[in-house]
Amino acid sequence: MKHKHGALFRVLTGVVSLGLSACNQANPQPKLLIPVRTAQVGSIDVGNALRYSASIAPYTQVDLAFKSNGYVESVLQVPSANGGRRNVDQGDWVKKDTVLAVVSRQDYLDKVQQADAQLSRAQAEYVKDKLSFDRTSALYSSQSATKPELDSAQAQLDSATAAVSAAKAQVSEAHIALDYCSLAAPFDGWIVKRSVDVGSLVGPLTNGFSIADTQTVKAVFGVPDIYISRARIGQRLAITTDAAQGEFEGRVTTISPAADPKSRVFSVDVSIQNPHNFLKSGMIATLSIPGKELARAVTAIPIGSVVRDPQRQDGFAVMVAQGQGSVVTARLRSVQLGDAYGNMIAVTGGLNHGENVITTGASMVKDGDQVQIIP
Repeated sequence: MKHKHGALFRVLTGVVSLGLSACNQANPQPKLLIPVRTAQVGSIDVGNALRYSASIAPYTQVDLAFKSNGYVESVLQVPSANGGRRNVDQGDWVKKDTVLAVVSRQDYLDKVQQADAQLSRAQAEYVKDKLSFDRTSALYSSQSATKPELDSAQAQLDSATAAVSAAKAQVSEAHIALDYCSLAAPFDGWIVKRSVDVGSLVGPLTNGFSIADTQTVKAVFGVPDIYISRARIGQRLAITTDAAQGEFEGRVTTISPAADPKSRVFSVDVSIQNPHNFLKSGMIATLSIPGKELARAVTAIPIGSVVRDPQRQDGFAVMVAQGQGSVVTARLRSVQLGDAYGNMIAVTGGLNHGENVITTGASMVKDGDQVQIIP
């Protein structure tokens, strides 16, 4: 009996193991959660001005591309922190016309010599054909040469003249290609990115460096359509940042003629003089434009959290983050909207204070999806 019970136990154990194995194989791979950011539904206090958050960006930033083929034979060297020398890199300040990198020049020097030699041959042919034309012309004047002989000499001289012109063009082209071996800074600025090292093979349109001019920067922000009429070209605005002390003055230089199709706001650029480099690219700034103050406190959410309501053609909705912790469930909820105030918009129905709405990634999730909240 003991042997029978032992055999039965082994059979049952094998069946259970096979079942667990089959269950494990049937379980699908865990679904990747969509990362989102959230904001809490709150109020805008009475008397709050029309304030906007802006991002600081360089007024001018360009990518420097090579125009000649070859291997990079040198990169600008600058002092390093340990007392030695290193390649110029992001964060370094360079002056206008500073040579940042040089492509191997030998092939282009050879082409210059070849072009010079071709020009010398063409000029020698021109001198010979000019003398021949002058002799034939003198003989023709004394009726010792025929008209066809004169015409032939003239044709040879014209051909030699054209050859000299073509050779000069080749010399100029060879010198230009040689000059393009050097990649220089087009203006005073900061190196934002370096993409090449000594030995890198480059060609036309290969980006070697990115350089930014921050002596003038711009604060970029969005204005809703109901307040875009308050922004005017040349308008003076005060700008502040948490990272840089003091207040900066700027002028409105650009107003987008069309609203962004996703955020439904108009982009506005404010140019700010920045001679001491206090304002750096990527900083968050705060500014306000003249506008009416709120008559009372209203419930408001960020404009970026609003999506189209799939159940109502002209309606709007938000994705409410339900749950605790960093993994929550997104729930679609219809809302009634009021006026826009800066980057916020009033909610007149559908939401309660303290609820969390998805602000970044709302258009990428569906009702009932689990999402991952990121800082």
